[in-house]
Amino acid sequence: MKIALVGYGKMGHIIDQIATKKGHEVVARLNETPTLENLNNPDVVIEFSNPEVAFNNIKVCLENKIPVICGTTGWLDRKAEIEEIAVENNSAFLYGSNFSLGVNLFFALNEKLANLMKDFSEYNIQLEEIHHTHKKDAPSGTAISLAEGIIKNNERFDAWKLEETLNEELGIFAIRQDEVPGTHSVYYKSEVDEIEIKHTAFNRNGFAVGAIIAAEWIIGKSGNFTMNDVLFNKQ
Repeated sequence: MKIALVGYGKMGHIIDQIATKKGHEVVARLNETPTLENLNNPDVVIEFSNPEVAFNNIKVCLENKIPVICGTTGWLDRKAEIEEIAVENNSAFLYGSNFSLGVNLFFALNEKLANLMKDFSEYNIQLEEIHHTHKKDAPSGTAISLAEGIIKNNERFDAWKLEETLNEELGIFAIRQDEVPGTHSVYYKSEVDEIEIKHTAFNRNGFAVGAIIAAEWIIGKSGNFTMNDVLFNKQ
């Protein structure tokens, strides 16, 4: 598989190393805007850049019918536009707020617990995420995905917000601390006890491996996908 890496920061370097070990060829390593020329005819693009440039990066690739795996967060107000572009160009797009296998299992566990707890109003729900101080968006895309999973399964909430849970808004505490790769916790607290589920990433390798698995999976497909399609609805 020929991979173009768009956004060659810490994640890009790790993906490069792991993809090469798996026998794939990295044909482009870009921190500039991708073009048909500098992408070097890849089979797939893996995009981990910045929120300010992600939309245009993805748009260029999809318009050239190159499938895109995107892990950049903080730009999702325009995700629907990208999904339309993917369909219009008969290309493929997969966005993941987190590509780690463990986190995607955690997403499923989170929704299951939210469904179990939906009728127990004596429990207040709070989310917390901790990331390295270099992370530009808050809350994290993973925390937003967790919040959306709870909202989908609990009619008490209709939106999420930063800081403490208040009325119909589910709260997310976003903490920035040294070089933490990513820790996410969901708390159900009553006057007598507390239930907590938690995922802790030890390094970024899990994110990179998941992105490469997604890239391998998307070849030959068209449409819009998530990691659920990759991990739980294999085609």
